[in-house]
Amino acid sequence: MKFSFFILIFILFSCSPALKTLNQKKSYSATGFAYVYNDYDFKNKIILGKLNNEKLQISHQNLKTGTLIKIINPKNNKSIILKNLKRIKYPDFYKILITKPIMDELDLSVELPILEIIEIKKNKSFIAEKAKIYNEEKKISSNAPVTSVKISNISKDKKGEMTTKSKKIFILIASFYSVDTANFLKQRIVKEVSDFDINKLKIKQINNKETHVISGPYTSVNLLKNDYIKLKNFGFEELEIYTNE
Repeated sequence: MKFSFFILIFILFSCSPALKTLNQKKSYSATGFAYVYNDYDFKNKIILGKLNNEKLQISHQNLKTGTLIKIINPKNNKSIILKNLKRIKYPDFYKILITKPIMDELDLSVELPILEIIEIKKNKSFIAEKAKIYNEEKKISSNAPVTSVKISNISKDKKGEMTTKSKKIFILIASFYSVDTANFLKQRIVKEVSDFDINKLKIKQINNKETHVISGPYTSVNLLKNDYIKLKNFGFEELEIYTNE
């Protein structure tokens, strides 16, 4: 993500487990990992609600019950539109709670269940392509910046099905014009985020106007999740993730 000094905001969240309700004029959209429902996690209170794992059911914890949600598998563009059955609390790392039949319907990868979700507002058309705002001044404040989420696959398609083992996952923490600013952020993370694997932190210069701070590669969702949570607790509310060969 690229940042403007004037729009960086550090948001302090309450520790209360209460669910927040998204109330915005624009349709909500996000890309991330799906949490696949199972009764074991419900019984052990990892997720705080029950779904029928034999039916096509979804739960988004921050969208109102009854909200229409389009779910897309970005790998094959298969999609399905369902109502938000109920609001169930699940780990914040995940973007939505789904049942196994949805995995089968969309041919989602068990090891890497990445999907895109789009809220469909009644009587309004929605645009799948997200708008991006680019600012000329790219600076980082003394507080950790808040970013927005998107997951992309930049690997080129090859003949045959690509195996999950060949995929590597990266966290794009931030994007800047200045290499010095990128290094400044990297040093802050090294000093202030405890138990973070500094060997995964890298500065990647894309061109003379864009430099990325990334973490990776990760070979599994669980390994990525640990560092994702550490960065989120540091102050990054949402982070960009991408897969590559």
